[in-house]
Amino acid sequence: MNYSQLPTPFGAIGIFWQDHQLIRVLLAPELATGPTLEQARARVAAPTWLSAEMEAYFTDPRHHFSCAIEPTGTVFQRRVWAMIAALPPGCPRTYGSLAEALDSSARAVGNACRANPVPLRIPCHRVIAARGLGGFAGDRSGRLIEIKRWLLDHEAMFSPEQPRQSETLEPLEPLEPRWPSEARVQQ
Repeated sequence: MNYSQLPTPFGAIGIFWQDHQLIRVLLAPELATGPTLEQARARVAAPTWLSAEMEAYFTDPRHHFSCAIEPTGTVFQRRVWAMIAALPPGCPRTYGSLAEALDSSARAVGNACRANPVPLRIPCHRVIAARGLGGFAGDRSGRLIEIKRWLLDHEAMFSPEQPRQSETLEPLEPLEPRWPSEARVQQ
């Protein structure tokens, strides 16, 4: 597994990748601890395909990521991630609306978001609380919340005016997970 850092408008992000597959994204690598931090010490230059994907998103958040992913998670987490991956930019949904579509709880959806190894590719920042931003990757008031706010603002600039109140959001239909076949994109 390789590790690279790429510049973004909100600071460097850490990217773990192997072959033509995105493995993990650290939106705030300076906050990483444990084994992740040890792996991140040896950096290599990001491959062109990965740099191009990230640059395209930060230029236009309507960019559809095509890099392969195969996130490891429970069946429930993968169902949540499949639903999140289908959310268009600029159209956030609440934890509760996803939970309703999955016949689950908002807390369970939040825990699945927190376990998401590839934010941006699976845009969990598009999932918000009924009365505000909610958390982001386990953070409720720090650097990661600032990044979530930035990402939502970035996407809102390029999207048609959308309702932001949880009352106006219709529940989504549950999607069947399509991993890994959906993730297999030849580069």
